Amino acid sequence: MFRLRSVNSCLRRLLHGGAVNRDQVLEQLRVCAAEEQVFDVVGKNKAKLTVDHVNCAVGLLWQFQKERPQLLRTVDLTRSHPQFLTLRVLAENKIAHMDDFMLIDMLYAFLRLNVEPHDSLVQQLVSEAWLRVDRFPMRSLSKFAVCLHDQHLSHSPLMGHITHIVDQKLSSIDEARVLTALMTSVSSLVSPRLRDALISRADQLLDTTDPSHFNVPRRMVQFLRNVKYVHRPLLEKCNEVILRNIPTLDAENIGIILGLYQSLQFNNCDFRLAARQRLTELIDSSTDHVSFIKLFVALAPMASPEIREGLENTALLLADEFNGQQALAVAEALEEIQSRNLSLQNKIASVIQRNLHVYKSVEVARATQALFLLQHQNPKLFTKLRNSLVDFLERSVFPYEVTMLTRVLSMLPCPRLEDGVISRVDAVVEQCSLSELSTLSFAVAKWVRNDPSYRHDTRSKYVRLLQTLNRCGHERLQTADQLDLVLEELKFISGEWFEEMLLEETMVTLQRLMDQINWSNAPELAFFLTRTHHLCPPLMDRIASVAIEHIDKIHHSAMYATLLPFSVLNYDPVQADELYDACIKRFTPHISSFEPHLLVLQAYSLAVADRFPEELIKEIFSVDFLGKLDTQLETLSNALNMRTRLRLMELNRAVCLECPEFQVPWFHERYCQQLQRRRNGSVSPVQQQIHKMLGEVLGGINCIQIAVVTPYFYTVDFECKLDKHSRPLPYSEPSTMQMLDRGTVHWDTSSLENSRDELPPGAQRVAVDFLDSRSFCKNSPHMKGEALMRKRHLEILGYRVIQIPHFEWNSMELSTHDAWKGYLKKKIFR
Repeated sequence: MFRLRSVNSCLRRLLHGGAVNRDQVLEQLRVCAAEEQVFDVVGKNKAKLTVDHVNCAVGLLWQFQKERPQLLRTVDLTRSHPQFLTLRVLAENKIAHMDDFMLIDMLYAFLRLNVEPHDSLVQQLVSEAWLRVDRFPMRSLSKFAVCLHDQHLSHSPLMGHITHIVDQKLSSIDEARVLTALMTSVSSLVSPRLRDALISRADQLLDTTDPSHFNVPRRMVQFLRNVKYVHRPLLEKCNEVILRNIPTLDAENIGIILGLYQSLQFNNCDFRLAARQRLTELIDSSTDHVSFIKLFVALAPMASPEIREGLENTALLLADEFNGQQALAVAEALEEIQSRNLSLQNKIASVIQRNLHVYKSVEVARATQALFLLQHQNPKLFTKLRNSLVDFLERSVFPYEVTMLTRVLSMLPCPRLEDGVISRVDAVVEQCSLSELSTLSFAVAKWVRNDPSYRHDTRSKYVRLLQTLNRCGHERLQTADQLDLVLEELKFISGEWFEEMLLEETMVTLQRLMDQINWSNAPELAFFLTRTHHLCPPLMDRIASVAIEHIDKIHHSAMYATLLPFSVLNYDPVQADELYDACIKRFTPHISSFEPHLLVLQAYSLAVADRFPEELIKEIFSVDFLGKLDTQLETLSNALNMRTRLRLMELNRAVCLECPEFQVPWFHERYCQQLQRRRNGSVSPVQQQIHKMLGEVLGGINCIQIAVVTPYFYTVDFECKLDKHSRPLPYSEPSTMQMLDRGTVHWDTSSLENSRDELPPGAQRVAVDFLDSRSFCKNSPHMKGEALMRKRHLEILGYRVIQIPHFEWNSMELSTHDAWKGYLKKKIFR
């Protein structure tokens, strides 16, 4: 059917409504069923071949390849055939006779048949297409844009001209397939305005698209990934279409979609569960190494331990057939699942070592990182990887590539850094983004610490580079004039260098650009403030006012990021109640559509702020929801899995203590006992000091208990009891946690939750907690929300809570033994 369609497209140009003379060459091409037959017709009729014959022959050659599975394609064989050269020469000579459709179809087919972009035929076709580009119909324009993208011409003036045409004629595009091909091709050149217009048009056309065409929504998601823009309404609509097609998708397409979702941080529970089920069904049919690798990479991170073990065993059997790229994909999957299959690791590492000479720079970096994080033991291989990284780095001129290679290179131990590496970093640093500057500074600081050479010139070389990094970072912030671009560069930035050198300047810049805060970037700015733990009331007040005013425009799932800094940093703007009420009202109608883990995180954030929407709490603690959450957690990464389970426990505790009227049971007893058994028993020097002084203040160590586990499993640093006259009461039994030498503690595991002595009438139980810097905002002594919630809960449990901030205990005012004792007496005895 496909072949007939290809030939019919040629015939339509020869038939003009009436009978014509029979074209014998065309009839011979029509009955061809394989490449050799096409080449035979071409060889026998060289002198007779018209532009239509050439177009049909080339179209058929590509159609034969397209119908075959990737593993069975013979493109190289076709391209090396003598008659294929004949077709290339004829095509180049007849370019002027091609109509617009034929010109683009020919270019597309030749590129798919692996004719090199620098070949004169391809260059002549592109040049001719450029001359005609303004008159192309949108279908041909989209195909031409794909051809340019395949030739790595995404940033060319020609692609810029196509982008302009798309902008001018967007409303006339009425085919989703045409639109999405254009979207992905021009994505690197679109402005925010055109991006939004393309998304709006895509949203409209998706409603009219055949749901079985899953490539249309996939390309829309790919566009969002390319422009680094999470548009939740379109994402969710695309996901619905893709979900309906899961039963027909293969491992390759599922893997592509999973990768796109991961880039957009879109963890859709329904898709991941359906994908896991479909991939599991494909295990038995994935018998060749090509299809198996695609299955392994997509399924292993989500699979159960039993299925994962089976996948690893199969990979070990097939490893000898892997090429360099396939071995790299498996290595990264093994790192993601933290595999401990040493036999498979060694096998994959040997394949990587054999193929080092064919790897590009990014592939060497990926291989090095995967093997390093797997803690693979092969010094010889790591030496080769390091040499390859240095070689690529010393020749690179691209800032992103230098940054990537430098970051990975800094992972590896080295006695002395090559001068060429420092020179290359210094050469590109002026062009780097804030994120790249942060990455480079981390690497350089690490080399400074690890370099055994203390010669002045080496040390000053590092120092000069760090000074340059600092200067470039400040200049970039001081000259920034677009908030969205600043937020894009800040999205993944972190580390000591940024906090010490640039965070204050960043806050100055953000306040300078505060008028640009709008409904679309407010959640991202709020999340940045949460991540840096930096309290900035002017920015947070602005976020609150924008959110309240435009609450209906902000996607309901963004309520979590919007509210997070207010609860985490314990900041109430002037319109606090209005802000919380508006956000709760915005997401409540959509509770059932939330990802289960995200709903738990949202509810916990509200609980920290002492807000417990009844509908939300009842939904989370329903049997159906908890079952759905359990199922989803099986597909999430270990880190997100553990974080969600911890937040569910803390939410459960908060609801039981603060909202007993909801009648939510406490069902985390065993979970908390397991956490306590895994707890690190170390005690800081400051806590040891406080413990000793409390003994002196209270009249003996027997009046203090250390690391007391309360009901609902809070662990209090120190506990004491005072009678009604504020006199210390001794404990009848020793603490389950005993202080040992060297700042360690021993836990009496026979009783994880302390039995609480009965208090005499009028007596009180006192909890003494030392609050380190993690309990306060980075830039002020303002206590964060979790520390305040803990105090609230301990008071509900009957404690009088004494909190000792680190900045008070370590202040100059309390620098003597007597001063510390006086401070504790004042706190305890009031």
